[in-house]
This record gives sequence, C-alpha cells and structure tokens, in this order.
Amino acid sequence: MDNFRNAAKAFIVRDNKLFMLKRRPNDPHKPGKLDIPGGRLELGEDPYSGLNREVKEEINSEVEIIMPIDVQHFVREDGQKITLTMYWCKLTLDHIGLSEEHTEYKWMDLEKDLHEIPPFFTKAISNFKKHIKSNE
Repeated sequence: MDNFRNAAKAFIVRDNKLFMLKRRPNDPHKPGKLDIPGGRLELGEDPYSGLNREVKEEINSEVEIIMPIDVQHFVREDGQKITLTMYWCKLTLDHIGLSEEHTEYKWMDLEKDLHEIPPFFTKAISNFKKHIKSNE
C-alpha cells in the first residue's frame, strides 16, 4: 500500500484553450515537458482539496472544479503506482504566478495546437469535447 498514491490534475479550459505548464529542464519527473497543474494527494486528502492545494502551489491561482473527465492508472519511473483523476476546471482568478517547478505557461488551442499537446492528455481532451458537444 505504501507504493500506491492518488493524484489529481486540473484540466483548465478557457475559450477552447487548455492551460499548460512547462516543467523546468532539471525536473526529476519529465524535465522540460508540458503538463497541467496538479500532483499527488496527501494520504487521506480529499481530491478536491488536494487539487486546489496543488493549483495554489503551482500557479498561485484558484479553480472551480466542474467535473472529472479522465482517470488513468500507471506506474512511474520510480515504481510508484498512481491513480490519476483529471478534473475539468475553470480559473476563478486571472492571476498566474508560477512556482519554481515550472518555467512558463501557455494556453494551447484544443484544435490548432493538438499536435503539440502530449498524448497523455488525448483521452481527457476527447472526453471534454464529447461533453461540450452533448451539452450544446
């Protein structure tokens, strides 16, 4: 059980653009790669509280959590087993202040920039688009 953790990520979308962070070049986990805010939850931590904590730590902002849009299970390079839930979120503050974990952020168009977004997020993007389309 010590080798298993839950994690939560904020799939922040505005005007059909996904908020993405670039990890610092010396990051021990996926250096220089694009990612979205979030991370591992503390033991016993509520996913919504943990996600809000991670968003505050990584981008010094706040989000409104709309709904879960993807769940993935994987084993990290260090052998830790992760169950990751991605939540569709909206920023409630426009201020962004990056932590030292990241070097920049950008809004990536879910149509035009799809080829630049890491494949890890493909299922979440597909689920997001299906939800939007079904509610039009």
